Amino acid sequence: MNLFIIQGGFELGCIFTILSLGLFISFKILNIPDLTVDGSFTLGAAVSAMLTLAGHPFLGLAAALGCGGLAGAVTGILQTKLKVQYILSGILTMTGLYSINLRIMDKRPTISLFGFDSIFTPFNQLFGSAYAKTIVLFLLVVLIIIFMLLFLKTQSGLALRATGDNEVMVRASSINTDRMKILGLALANALVALSGAVFAQHQSFADLSSGIGMMVIGLASIIIGESLINRKPLLVRLISVAAGAIIYRYILTIALQFGIEASDLKLLSAILVTAAISIPSIQSAIAFRRRKGGRNHA
Repeated sequence: MNLFIIQGGFELGCIFTILSLGLFISFKILNIPDLTVDGSFTLGAAVSAMLTLAGHPFLGLAAALGCGGLAGAVTGILQTKLKVQYILSGILTMTGLYSINLRIMDKRPTISLFGFDSIFTPFNQLFGSAYAKTIVLFLLVVLIIIFMLLFLKTQSGLALRATGDNEVMVRASSINTDRMKILGLALANALVALSGAVFAQHQSFADLSSGIGMMVIGLASIIIGESLINRKPLLVRLISVAAGAIIYRYILTIALQFGIEASDLKLLSAILVTAAISIPSIQSAIAFRRRKGGRNHA
């Protein structure tokens, strides 16, 4: 691999880190399998693309955050107020977002942003056009990790974490767990939409199908990171998510270098997630057999 490919893999890894950090909130903190992700990623890309076309790329990021938060809140309301099952509520929101995203994109399946200023344009002179995207994306990931670290240690953040750990106990402490779930899902999908917004400006296009498989990408990043760095401190867990996202992206990059077609990457992603999930079970089975063998030998 040359430097250009390595740099590109790192940049995409940073973008998927933002996605994975959002999924970390719903999947790891709240223990909720949120399928809204695929729709909210495209929502962020669509909103960002349209505002970039209008000459407001930074406003596109802010709007994507807000729209993603609303999408997550809708899923949370379906779960908590209407008592819709977790998976079904995400599917319903994701299905509705398909039509909404299509309307935002003016009923066009793809929007090209080539020739338009992006969030990276002002930094070309400061960092150099060759490294502006890399540095900006890295700094953005650092800022988001710092924000999450600080937020999750606030009163609301601790209540959010406690809701995922033991909802019954938290409810007994007079904390509104429904509100915590809505807040957590809103924050999670806001970050997912932000990753979609950054992805659209980085790739200079927005596509209606760009969100397909983002749930798998986020899960793969989280699982790979935790399998490599299995420690409990919050900061370490957040960093492990970032490491997992970057490693995952490099695995796909290497796969492409070995001749695997881009259309097969979704299948490779599914295999990676399956393998990563299976590792703890395989390790436990091997350890059990060794202990059993040792007792029999004795």
